[in-house]
Amino acid sequence: MILKAKHHSLVYPFFKIYALRKIKKHFHDCTVIGNFEDKKTPLLVVANHLSWWDGFWIMQLNLKLLKRKFHFMMLEEQLRKYWFFTFTGGFSINKKGKSMLETIDYTAQLLNDSGNMVLLFPQGEIQSMHQQEISFEKGIEHIIRKTNKPIQVLFVVHLCDYFSNKKPSLFQYISSYAYSNFSFTEFQHSYRQFYTQCINEQIRRNKA
Repeated sequence: MILKAKHHSLVYPFFKIYALRKIKKHFHDCTVIGNFEDKKTPLLVVANHLSWWDGFWIMQLNLKLLKRKFHFMMLEEQLRKYWFFTFTGGFSINKKGKSMLETIDYTAQLLNDSGNMVLLFPQGEIQSMHQQEISFEKGIEHIIRKTNKPIQVLFVVHLCDYFSNKKPSLFQYISSYAYSNFSFTEFQHSYRQFYTQCINEQIRRNKA
């Protein structure tokens, strides 16, 4: 049985404030690059998984721009260890257990509510931001195919650089992904292409 997301009346608001303050303390600045046109539909956020910070960064993006009820998928073993994340929108997946199908169904149900957003890390594990090629696990395909209503998909790429500062600067590149007949191969290719574009843009910024 999966651990389902909850939004505790005290813990969830505290987490919002904590995330913003934590980022402000440890980062020189945060820049969002790209546009988001809110179509008032459920939102699936697909982001690269490069650090412990990822969920905090998306929470900040959600508070400032996306304006949805925050949900995110975590490995079951990690969520049981950090159980309090269930009170901030975390829900579990066990890739080796039968409950994985339950998680896919549950995620699709969340994406049938226009007030929700779900954050997924399709790599399935933390990888270096210097990774040349992003590979997706196929669970995301089953989730999208099971949704019963139109959803928005937002690609996010997180990159960090220090430049001449003591603290790192965070760059959040965003891009909406539109599809009619969903193709997992094309979906993965589009994210990889966007990821490469973001890295090239980041190199250009470093030279400027």
